[in-house]
Amino acid sequence: MHIDIVTLFPEVALAPLSDSIIQRARAAGIVEVFAHQLRDWSEDKHKRVDDTLCGGGQGMLLKPEPVFAAVEALSKPETQVILMTPQGRPFKQAVARELSRKSHLLILCGHYEGVDYRVIEALVDLELSIGDYVLTNGAIAAAVVCDAVIRLLPGALGDERSSEEESFSDPNLLEAPAYTRPVDFRGMKVPDVLLSGHHGKISAWKKEQAERRTAVNRPDLRKD
Repeated sequence: MHIDIVTLFPEVALAPLSDSIIQRARAAGIVEVFAHQLRDWSEDKHKRVDDTLCGGGQGMLLKPEPVFAAVEALSKPETQVILMTPQGRPFKQAVARELSRKSHLLILCGHYEGVDYRVIEALVDLELSIGDYVLTNGAIAAAVVCDAVIRLLPGALGDERSSEEESFSDPNLLEAPAYTRPVDFRGMKVPDVLLSGHHGKISAWKKEQAERRTAVNRPDLRKD
């Protein structure tokens, strides 16, 4: 997979992707990730990429010219163009899996009050939001999307089962509680069933606990 991120803050986008599992995947050639400075495509002598809103309103908006130039320079026939925006489709594990099957992602990072809508109309395949809140810039959100997608690529994780057994592998259920040694820590003991070696009982316990945890922490995920 090849990922290009277009942003005003390339260093912010790359920083979380330069260590641990993601860095190992990059080093192994499983994925290539590049962050590009949007100002490089500005034709303004001061390298400005923003302007005031037509019709009035507070804040500044990313101009179409540099964004169009960046997408046209970086796109391939198979490119999926993504815009990080609070107005986008909610980013969930199922979306991460969809994107992990693509060969080239081109991620545009919003800033200020967003981007000129003509960018969305003409260039963007998918608008994505990582949550109902506002960040300083879209580079942070782009890094989140990249992390979630890259770890799903074949070979990115040491154990291929890992990505199948995590939270949101079932979109309606959280993971069950997990424990390690010591069995007794400050009077808090690992549940006996997990030490029983009875796989059927352990599986049933995990399902019950997952349902209980989901009901408490994420009741919105439960099907009625």
